[in-house]
Amino acid sequence: MKEMLPVKPNAGVLRLWRDLLPAGGAGLAWLGQAGFAVRFEGCRFLVDPYLSDFLAEKYRGTEFPHDRLMPAPVEPGQIQGLDWVFCTHRHSDHMDPGTLPLLAKNNSACRFVVPRSELQAALKAGVPPERTVDVNAGESLSISENLAVKVIAAAHETLKANEHGEHHFLGFIFKTPRLVLYHSGDCVPYDGLAAELLRHKIDVALLPVNGRDTYRASRGIAGNFTFAEARQLCVDAHIPCMIPHHFGMFAFNTPSRAELNHEAGRAFPGHACRLPRVECYYLLEKGQAGMPSIAEL
Repeated sequence: MKEMLPVKPNAGVLRLWRDLLPAGGAGLAWLGQAGFAVRFEGCRFLVDPYLSDFLAEKYRGTEFPHDRLMPAPVEPGQIQGLDWVFCTHRHSDHMDPGTLPLLAKNNSACRFVVPRSELQAALKAGVPPERTVDVNAGESLSISENLAVKVIAAAHETLKANEHGEHHFLGFIFKTPRLVLYHSGDCVPYDGLAAELLRHKIDVALLPVNGRDTYRASRGIAGNFTFAEARQLCVDAHIPCMIPHHFGMFAFNTPSRAELNHEAGRAFPGHACRLPRVECYYLLEKGQAGMPSIAEL
């Protein structure tokens, strides 16, 4: 068994968890791939945490070895005080059997939000049934007095639902009186998405930018937005800030750092784009003019 890369000694998520945030501010830290840790209105939650080497072991010796290009910034057992975990779909870099059981063990009050269509997959991945909340696109979830979650459909190349109309791929919109954060899950553009987001007045969008192509699709590897498509979605939905993700993890499924830097540096009038780093965390605040800011700490 290949040894997993060592964790980061002073990861952004650990500092995010312990630092004092300004009143009304929100903080987030990138966990790699599509994973984020978020502090929002007194709640601490994760979205799509992949903190193990589960996929490297599963696909060892295949055409697409899933060896990590970047270490996990933190071990699952280091995360304490966790209130919620949100999984957008069943793929193991989003619903990780190597991470979820340890989070459940070390955070006895934590609840797990998963697609209703993938409830059995979530239970198989180690999510405690008594602490599982299953949801579908179009539903809402109240997390606290000042934090609500709107669930919308995601198209991981296509919109996919079962015979009960339960979507297999989801996105989450986290709404507070001060700030609205959108995590798309794995997604490509689809009819009605920009209009739906426009209704919710998103401030910051977390969007995957590893793109897609016929070769990966022919091998069963579904893709996501290109960087240009993610940027255009923000323009069309009037989203002022974008944080790209889903890069730098697996060699066969990532843009190069040069491509990312080029795209992030392109003119983006009225919008901000921040490439995340796991060594940092990001403070999200709204200025007096209503424009959100993203400070790297």
